[in-house]
Amino acid sequence: MANVIATLRGGSGVAGRMRWMTSLLLALAVCFAQAQPAAHAVPPLTLDVLGKIANTNDPQHRVYHFSEAQLLALPVHSITTATTWTPRSTFTGPLLGDILKTVGAYGTEIEFHTFDDYSYTVPVSDSDRYGVIVAYSMNGERLKLSDFGPLFLIYPRDAFPDELTGAVGDSKFVWQIKALIVR
Repeated sequence: MANVIATLRGGSGVAGRMRWMTSLLLALAVCFAQAQPAAHAVPPLTLDVLGKIANTNDPQHRVYHFSEAQLLALPVHSITTATTWTPRSTFTGPLLGDILKTVGAYGTEIEFHTFDDYSYTVPVSDSDRYGVIVAYSMNGERLKLSDFGPLFLIYPRDAFPDELTGAVGDSKFVWQIKALIVR
């Protein structure tokens, strides 16, 4: 950018200043665009699971890191339901239970961690009771950070309205998930 500014300073008069200002604004826009992550971009579909797990795949034997290929290889399930934030939609992804089985989880609670530094804990028993999924798509479209992605914990709210509606029920719908800690 310094070379662009130095080159354009040689212009004189109103036309030279206009070229200089236009080029400067363009250069700033390019720099800003490169520095900012795209809000609508699809983040990598990965998930780290740690805590009370029997199976790990990292060199320190502490974490099971699911790559996109590993998550997509798990059996796919769908839940069609409404949430407080979405109309009735079809969410697709693996069962939370399949993720826990893969890592050999032996705890009683799961603490979810998100890209926006939120965390929430749910009982492991919710996995079987409700058939909870960790969705990576909604209505056939991959979830982006701007729309609850890359992973969104989905309960069948419409099937259990008395248990999954209201503040307590809403709190279980965790989005922008990046990691789980089994406790």
